[in-house]
Amino acid sequence: MTVGRPRHFARALIAGLAVTVGMTLGSVPFCAPATAAPVPPTTTPVTDHCPHRVDTPPPVDESEVVAPGEPTPTPLTVPETPVGGEQLAACGVVADPAVGPIPPALTSAGWLVADLDTGEVIAAKDPHGRYRPASTIKVLLALVALDELDLDTVITPTAAEWSTEGDSCGMGPGGRYTNRDLLTGLVMVSGNDCANALARQLGGVDTALDKMNERAHALGALDTRAASPSGLDAPGMSSSPYDLALIFREAMHNSTFRSMIGMREYRFPGYPRRPDVPGDTDHPAYQMHTSNQLLLEGYPGMIGGKTGYTDDARKTYVGVTERSGRQIMVVEMFGLTVGTNSYWDQTKALFDYGFRAPEGATVGDLVTASQASAGAPTTPTVAPSPTATPRTASATGTDEPTRWSVRLLIGLVAALVSVLLLLVAMRLFSRR
Repeated sequence: MTVGRPRHFARALIAGLAVTVGMTLGSVPFCAPATAAPVPPTTTPVTDHCPHRVDTPPPVDESEVVAPGEPTPTPLTVPETPVGGEQLAACGVVADPAVGPIPPALTSAGWLVADLDTGEVIAAKDPHGRYRPASTIKVLLALVALDELDLDTVITPTAAEWSTEGDSCGMGPGGRYTNRDLLTGLVMVSGNDCANALARQLGGVDTALDKMNERAHALGALDTRAASPSGLDAPGMSSSPYDLALIFREAMHNSTFRSMIGMREYRFPGYPRRPDVPGDTDHPAYQMHTSNQLLLEGYPGMIGGKTGYTDDARKTYVGVTERSGRQIMVVEMFGLTVGTNSYWDQTKALFDYGFRAPEGATVGDLVTASQASAGAPTTPTVAPSPTATPRTASATGTDEPTRWSVRLLIGLVAALVSVLLLLVAMRLFSRR
């Protein structure tokens, strides 16, 4: 029995160690037990600790896995001086308290409210945080296409284009479409087929991306890297609330874009019957409706906006509303509709907040292209933390990354103590 005691004692300590580690770490997402507690209601993400200062949130699928033999994109550098003003270096909420409280229950990790005409940023949350833009990046593609392509040119799509995954304008084999059709479908229904057809005319996907990124940099959008023309997730894709505001503001200065983004419906051409499909008939033109719900429902003053969504990007949006001669722009990134808390209702709340703000209430500015070319940083460096202090307290919510880190640390300490006790016990019993 004397010989057996150390073994039984060791087994008991090992069992205790397993229970201790399991109980402590069981609540961490990657090893949660089957009987985990109900998920609490989603709250406004806390970003004060700058989790996305350098890179986008971790992907949830394999859409950004780099192909064999391809280089892994490095994070974009972070300018020492934030574009738009020192206060926009803050990663939490930055706003003028005199405007009133920020709308509650905003699920977007990053957002921005600005005056389109003056370029004054009224308020923002993590304005330079890097997030995936999803289909809002199509606005950047539209800018390049409007500069370079003849709207009356007619094209026939390739099989790779009309069969593109995701949202589609409804192009088909043998169909004939003008660039005006393609651009309208691009901004109205976020057609990925139209995006790829436009990219081909700009010199192919790689060349189109180069042109998009050059245009973004020229605008001062230094957080932006387009990695696909359509906004589908791809390695290195990145933008920010501030950058999307710059890009959309520039696009709204183009009368053709402004007209297209404000259309509720458009008759999109059809295509002939497919001989490879038995019994197929001609596909007639159809009435295309915008994906911008605020425009469809007649939200007061809505001029136009662009939606986006992917599993990694979550919901994104950028749009402009006009009231009493004042144009307010709202950008939202990395958000969700949660229960009855509709993303569209959150957007309306941000518009209402912007219109409540008196003119001159500003925490930063949207730079113009000329200002960007004259004052863009020439030696950007990665800055791990902001240097400015926001005017208001951060948004309320649960800082989940920090909470899980603390629990993990406690679990590791408990495990270490248990192992040390086990070693001491075995040493004591081995001397008997």
